[in-house]
Amino acid sequence: MKISILIILAAIIVSGSVKIYSIAEEDGMGNMNVKTETATVAGGCFWCVESDFKNVDGVIDVISGYTGGKKENPTYEEVSSGKTGHVEAVQVIFDPQKITYGEILDVFWRHIDPTDAGGQFADRGSQYKSAIFYHNDEQKRIALQSRERLNGSAIFDRPIVTEIIRFEKFYPAEDYHQDYSDKNPVRYKNYRYHSGRERFIEETWKNDKVENTTSQCDIPDDETLKKRLTELQYDVTRKGATERPFQNEYWDNKREGIYVDVVSGEPLFSSKDKYDSGSGWPSFTRPLVKENIIEKIDKGFFMTRTEVKSKKGDSHLGHLFDDGPKPTGQRYCINSAALRFIPKEELEKEGYGEYKKLFQEK
Repeated sequence: MKISILIILAAIIVSGSVKIYSIAEEDGMGNMNVKTETATVAGGCFWCVESDFKNVDGVIDVISGYTGGKKENPTYEEVSSGKTGHVEAVQVIFDPQKITYGEILDVFWRHIDPTDAGGQFADRGSQYKSAIFYHNDEQKRIALQSRERLNGSAIFDRPIVTEIIRFEKFYPAEDYHQDYSDKNPVRYKNYRYHSGRERFIEETWKNDKVENTTSQCDIPDDETLKKRLTELQYDVTRKGATERPFQNEYWDNKREGIYVDVVSGEPLFSSKDKYDSGSGWPSFTRPLVKENIIEKIDKGFFMTRTEVKSKKGDSHLGHLFDDGPKPTGQRYCINSAALRFIPKEELEKEGYGEYKKLFQEK
């Protein structure tokens, strides 16, 4: 297996030669020109899950191991007993410039049975359950939305039961489990065939009738957006249209929460910075996340204005004017149709928990 340079949070345990890895951040030292990210997923036997990811374009490395339990440095035998709380899992190290986290999840969904709460295929027990272990709030948000869309696709007759869990520690499995499909091709193929996994995948996805389940920062094609968005939302975000003043969803919304891009889900504005400008459109003195906003000169309609767009969604949001109140003196005049409002009570559930502190009383 290719060697990944990861952030080591604990010393090598000499007796067992086991390393503890935490990959909430990667330094990309395995390739000096690549900044990598990590996904941690469980889908039953890690031989199979590792094999399914190894040849995916943009994937740099895949490591089989254990996660989710409290026991330190578990062995394969201990995890297999079902008494450690750990599951068999893999960590997928990938280049986000070539494949997104959402696309990683699409590969994951297409190689497991997400409706099985008792294990996966021939492997039974909690140690073989399916799960997504998120490393940060962005991954959590993408995973929640991805699962929701898969649940609503009607491709499965039963509800999706795959858990979405905060990542803590990952323990790489013993060396003989790494690259198992390459080291033991005959035994691996025989096991996979008789487990029922391959037949299930072929039967379930033979028509490939569901679109990608990604949403956060994984922008669907134009035809998919036309189906997902209302006509007004599409015209505003993709064609630069402007909705009617005083006849839109959020112009007088006074609830506390944040506003995200209706296309990508990236956080844009906070109710803390919203004010009544009298214009009939939602107005803000500043963005919630400046890096998610792009400002560009707009010379349409025989005038020069500053257009406001979202960075990842490439959505037209509205315009920026220099007639706002102090302290910024700016007015971000935004179309409601380009936004989705997340109330403060639902920030955690929707995967935006990092912004809860904005609304906590001091």
